[in-house]
Amino acid sequence: MAEQFDAIVIGSGQGGNPLAVAMAQQGWKTAIVERRFVGGTCVNVGCTPTKTLVATARVAYLARRAKDFGITTGSVQIDMPAAIARKREIVARSRGSSTKRLTNTANLELIEGDATFTAPHGVAVRLNAGGQRTLTAERIVVDTGVRTHIPQLEGLSTISYLDNESILELEAVPEHLIILGGGVIALEFAQMFRRFGSAVTIVQAGPSLVEHEDEDISTELASILREDGITLLFNAHATSVASDNGILLSVDINGTTQQIHGSHLLLAAGRTPNIETLGLEHAGIELNEHGYIQTDEWLETNIGGVYAVGDVKGGPQFTHISYDDYRVLKANLLDKSYRTIKGRMVPYTIFTDPELGRIGMTEAEARHSGRSIKVAKMPMSYVARAFESAEERGFLKAVVDADTDQILGASCLGVNGGELATQIQIAMMGRITASRLRDATWSHPTWSEALNNLFSKYES
Repeated sequence: MAEQFDAIVIGSGQGGNPLAVAMAQQGWKTAIVERRFVGGTCVNVGCTPTKTLVATARVAYLARRAKDFGITTGSVQIDMPAAIARKREIVARSRGSSTKRLTNTANLELIEGDATFTAPHGVAVRLNAGGQRTLTAERIVVDTGVRTHIPQLEGLSTISYLDNESILELEAVPEHLIILGGGVIALEFAQMFRRFGSAVTIVQAGPSLVEHEDEDISTELASILREDGITLLFNAHATSVASDNGILLSVDINGTTQQIHGSHLLLAAGRTPNIETLGLEHAGIELNEHGYIQTDEWLETNIGGVYAVGDVKGGPQFTHISYDDYRVLKANLLDKSYRTIKGRMVPYTIFTDPELGRIGMTEAEARHSGRSIKVAKMPMSYVARAFESAEERGFLKAVVDADTDQILGASCLGVNGGELATQIQIAMMGRITASRLRDATWSHPTWSEALNNLFSKYES
């Protein structure tokens, strides 16, 4: 006999966890099924561990620059086992906190196992401890996330390669790390391991890094990474890989074959949804053209009462978007208020050093929209706090509607770029004009003070 629940959540990521708790607190008998680690990608193999190691890498970077600040130090040595131990402790703390909340919530049962749909509202769970349970619920939410895309590359099955999870467990610094891909994950790991002491080569199939950004942003990021000693190969298509006292990667660059010899290979060219074992066909759940679960603006699939949140539904793959998905479903299912994902702002930060904080339209998107726009742009070297801190790399850029003076978007490539972009996002949310930011009185010398000068410098 199937066990009857009011709601089932499959996956315990940053959308599923708080939603399951909220449902249980509403008095619904709720099950949350997790086959691996409570907390999902963010807590276990994403934000928490990577930003912990990014912080370690920045300390090493600043230590090597000590002389720039009038300080004499000895040589900088990376204790990778200690760095990894620190990372594991922080992950365990975060995971433990999430697990405790789930297990201490009344009406909520954490079931450890692999869930598969057996019907539109039926799920079989193959338990990690052995055995199986069959569950049914009127409402089912899928939050199973994504993982590294494994390319069809000749010889890949014959070598040991890294993904965004396994690279976080390395206790020795790679001699030469080759990275396939030029997106967010590739850039963050490239700079991190360069600062740990690795030689790093990025192999990017396209003509630029983070290709959805404006060309000037991509170019500046490339310049920063090259300055840090990272080799960048563009229009480089990997054709084969072999084990040759390490890794031997063959790439085609504009018709010319080049071989790259490294010690380790990191795959960072795309993500793929975790749906293989879900048995979506048994429920009749449809996928979109990219292979992700299709939902409407209320996060409901084509099957009534079945929803998807977070990365598994496609779209922006950020923890804060997953969490906002939770808030959308909570509003509509529990609070009986109206909320949708349509038109929501999608801020994000790329945690290179300096950071790239982004909100709203790029310049290319704004021009394509047909609006009359003006572009404000200013190098970080114009920011007093930046040159006082010897952190002058990057620039600030904002796109403004020329007719209304409303800010359409911003790219903040600089130290604390994510925080500066958040300042601009708040202004956009309140419909505060660019001129009001220009004329505001900001504390000196702060990073936010840059907004005075930024909106005084229009290129067009």
